[in-house]
Amino acid sequence: MHFADSLIKAARTKSPVCVGLDPDLKKLPEGVTKDPTGVLTFCKGIIDAVKDVACCVKPQMAYFEVLGWEGMKVFWDVCAYAKLQNLLVIADGKRNDIGSTCEAYADAYLHAGSPIDALTVSPYLGSDGIKPFIERCNKNEKGIFILVKTSNASSGELQDLTIGDEAVHEHMAQLVAGWGAGCLGAESHYSSVGAVVGATYPEELKYLRSLMPNTPILIPGYGAQGGTAADIAHGFVNGIGAIVNSARGIIFASKGKDWKEAAQKAAQDMKSELASVIH
Repeated sequence: MHFADSLIKAARTKSPVCVGLDPDLKKLPEGVTKDPTGVLTFCKGIIDAVKDVACCVKPQMAYFEVLGWEGMKVFWDVCAYAKLQNLLVIADGKRNDIGSTCEAYADAYLHAGSPIDALTVSPYLGSDGIKPFIERCNKNEKGIFILVKTSNASSGELQDLTIGDEAVHEHMAQLVAGWGAGCLGAESHYSSVGAVVGATYPEELKYLRSLMPNTPILIPGYGAQGGTAADIAHGFVNGIGAIVNSARGIIFASKGKDWKEAAQKAAQDMKSELASVIH
């Protein structure tokens, strides 16, 4: 199924909650070993806890890469396990390059048999660094989320610079909308080319949504980074079109033996909070 159609359907059926899998060894809960085996146990436990609430998970590749080849094997095992639990998988690697290297990145993560449904992508190199990913999206029913306005405090150092009458992030949003115009799902009418816009910039989110009416938006920055349910409301159109990511607020809701139950409750609470503002 077309990626955006799958995403919109899953968010409607369950919720727009996206759970970030950021298995920082220093923060793993009681009883979980601080090694690749423990990371696999932890991620599977979180997946089991949230699978009936969340529509997708977003494994942050850095926390797996730091563990070397064993960590990368765990990463792929986690992605495959999430798929078995009927969750969509967004790999957060922010990949980008040009030429044959970009082709290799696109084939590595978005090939037909991959358990990864979508990949985060940086647009800094321009369309040369985006087109190979879009080609795989169209060929293999995958998706990408392109960085537009990120949630971190220093994002404005580049993303808020002005070009004539518009900011860089506003120009980027228009590029994203154009790149994805030919990739709309027949059911949802949303594109397989999505955007990343942080919950920590609600006014920008509101305007950027108007520039990208058919673009699914991945909204990070909710919870631990300071974004609230009210902040993300304008990312949605008639209750759909966006997913909201929380990592630390869910996966580390408890560091005791009740960590799975705490994660499940945190995800359910987030679902309720989002439902109160999304119409």
